[in-house]
Amino acid sequence: MKRLVLFDGDCNFCDSSVQFIIKRDPVAHFQFTSLQSEVGVNTVKEYNIPSDVDSLVLIENGKAFTKSSAALRIAKKLDGLWHLLFILILVPRPIRDLFYDYFASNRYKWFGKKDESCALPTPEVRERFL
Repeated sequence: MKRLVLFDGDCNFCDSSVQFIIKRDPVAHFQFTSLQSEVGVNTVKEYNIPSDVDSLVLIENGKAFTKSSAALRIAKKLDGLWHLLFILILVPRPIRDLFYDYFASNRYKWFGKKDESCALPTPEVRERFL
């Protein structure tokens, strides 16, 4: 089963993160959809994801992971040395999420929001979006 990454479709950093994942996921472990899309909204409801989660969600093996847990589980599947970041899962989640929340709450200020135009992905990449 593919893993589904839900991301904030309005966030420049989130969009760049999706592109980062795609480049380091040649086996296509992940599919993607924005939290604002119909699929995203339905998935949030289906998995009872809290309404305050607005940046990153990973659906893996029928379970929803949010915030730092989602980011680390994604890193675990990426090519290169990125999988080594998964060791940070040993840090208690409240501490990890404190740093995650700080970054997430400032992402629009630091990276901005997307404008109406966007690059068209290749057909291979387009297939990975729901």
